[in-house]
Amino acid sequence: MPRPLTHSRLWAAIDALAAKHGMSASGLAKAAGLDPTTFNKSKRVTAAGRPRWPNTESLARVLDATGATLESFLLLAGNGEGQPPAQRHVPLIGLAQAGRGGYFDDAGFPAGAGWEEVAFPGFKDEHAYALEVSGDSMEPFFREGDIIIVSPSADVRRNDRVVVKTVSGEVMVKVLARKTASRVELKSFNPAYEDRVLEPKDILWMARIVWASQ
Repeated sequence: MPRPLTHSRLWAAIDALAAKHGMSASGLAKAAGLDPTTFNKSKRVTAAGRPRWPNTESLARVLDATGATLESFLLLAGNGEGQPPAQRHVPLIGLAQAGRGGYFDDAGFPAGAGWEEVAFPGFKDEHAYALEVSGDSMEPFFREGDIIIVSPSADVRRNDRVVVKTVSGEVMVKVLARKTASRVELKSFNPAYEDRVLEPKDILWMARIVWASQ
């Protein structure tokens, strides 16, 4: 029997879609060209306590911004009741530290000492870790002090937000624009910073951003 599209499921689907693309609900709203507060928890009920539903224009803009189909969004809406996900602690270091030796193994999994911990909504990848953003190279999507959660086990696809470590030790956060057998094209978030094109042999590992605290 089909499950009804409830208020809680619809909002849970928006949260899940944001997490899938490495964003908070407010980050998703900004990416869709909406007011950053459009999907805030406080906007989900009226002052009188009645459920408030997102409008169709907002949903259409979100689907366009993420490349999601209506069918995939409805699948997300049918997967839960909108309950807050369980939290666990994941390793955390600053992005500026990530390029130094000793924090990752050759496959991009966290290793060694020096990691702190941060609470994070539960995710299946037991090797997920957190990076604290520094500088302005990721604005307007991520700002200094934001926490991004990275999953080294997640599949990486075109237009994903990714963390890349080069063989030379450089660590960068970019958007995967295109990947072929001979080149990897990485697009910068901030237009003030240059896009990068690398050969696959120059990349030690690449991992997908699955969530962000903004």
